[in-house]
Amino acid sequence: MTERIEKLRKFLEASPKDCFLNHALALEYVKAGDEAAARTHFELNMTNDPGYVATYYHLGKLLERTGAQQEAIAIYERGMAAAKAAKDMHSYNELQGAYEDLVY
Repeated sequence: MTERIEKLRKFLEASPKDCFLNHALALEYVKAGDEAAARTHFELNMTNDPGYVATYYHLGKLLERTGAQQEAIAIYERGMAAAKAAKDMHSYNELQGAYEDLVY
């Protein structure tokens, strides 16, 4: 797994604002159990491109796992707004489901 992380980090050196690469690296960190590093890369994506909808679901789930329920709720809400703006109803429905599971 560390080999994939290193490859993604090298790719990011050349293209540090690439949301796909940051997202992929964050997911690798999740698999490796490094929630803090994953959160950093998910949050970087939100800074670089708030319209990158995939980030919201995974960051929300990470926040849930680490006990930050209120932060997760806020992320799901922002993600639903971003998905709606992008007319991405599939992502909207996933975010809404995660949100409802947490709130209700």
